[in-house]
Amino acid sequence: MDSPVRTTVALNPRLLRFRDAPRYLGMDRNRFNAEVRPHLTEIRIGRQGVAFDRLELDAWVDDYKSRNGRPSRLKGVRVWDVKRRQASSSVEGSGMSTSACGGGEFAKALAQLTSKTPSDSSHD
Repeated sequence: MDSPVRTTVALNPRLLRFRDAPRYLGMDRNRFNAEVRPHLTEIRIGRQGVAFDRLELDAWVDDYKSRNGRPSRLKGVRVWDVKRRQASSSVEGSGMSTSACGGGEFAKALAQLTSKTPSDSSHD
């Protein structure tokens, strides 16, 4: 008679003991206590044991990554160094103002600055 085949399934525990949580996140205990632990729910196990929910640890990493992460290199171009400018739907063209200028005062001042003849106020 054949013996039954046993399959081994690796289970990730839902609760991680305090001694294992910093290693799970890839950091030392001091950094964990300073930066991560204040944002987590501590789960008491017995008299002295403390554990943390693995899903909360994962959520902390996702939040940390969204605030501090940088994209990887993409074929030699650093994506984060490319300056992107937000397009505005209210701008009609480059260098054009969409607000009405009252009395043409700006146009007069610009004409004085660009004219080749000195104005009356610039006499020595």
